[in-house]
Amino acid sequence: MTMIGIIGSAGRMGQALAGVVSDLGGTLAGGIDAGGDPATLARAADVLVDFSVPSALEANLAAAVAAGTPILVGTTGLSPAHHALVDEAAKRVAVLQTGTVSLGVTLIARLVREAASVLGTDWDIEIVETHHRHKVDAPSGTALLLGEAAAAGRGIPLAEAKVTDRAGLIGARAEGTIGFASLRGGSVAGDHQVVFAGSGERIEIGHRAESREIFARGAITAALWLADKPAGRYQMAEVLGL
Repeated sequence: MTMIGIIGSAGRMGQALAGVVSDLGGTLAGGIDAGGDPATLARAADVLVDFSVPSALEANLAAAVAAGTPILVGTTGLSPAHHALVDEAAKRVAVLQTGTVSLGVTLIARLVREAASVLGTDWDIEIVETHHRHKVDAPSGTALLLGEAAAAGRGIPLAEAKVTDRAGLIGARAEGTIGFASLRGGSVAGDHQVVFAGSGERIEIGHRAESREIFARGAITAALWLADKPAGRYQMAEVLGL
């Protein structure tokens, strides 16, 4: 059975992950949190699942590379420098880095990309996400993933179209932009809606997470898939065969 090591095991997501490992056919190799040794865990595991914090990513990737252990990175709020570290690690081991481990969101990202590729820039794209009051980053990793899908459908980098701040007298909406709105409150596990607003009609593509368990199941499913893969950078869409 595949041995799965969890980085960030005491967090909400880490506890959810540990709760579904055996249900999905894996074995828990152990877990660490702040101050723990990722190198020891990497040697004990067949695959690592990292839901910790961005500041720990460099050490976690280094441990995975040193042990030759594949790693799934679900930590959000990553910077371009973090993505460069992931690219380097992926030259040595299998790395799946994603803004969401939800299988459902992975599917709707494909739908968003296809819709954006068909509809012209006279259709405005807005992404609205809602999460619990404890979430520390915004927009969410999932919202950014959906934005990347929309931008890819239009053949442009998201950085050229992304709008996250509309405070004050900012003028009319610029054509071709992709807007983001972030709501925080209560215990919401994660709601996402992509709105394509045209003249006189709207298309809405959405996903609602009713519990954190769906993310845990998606992450463990992806980790089991990743465990025997050669070095490279992988995506959740590949787990679904998309």
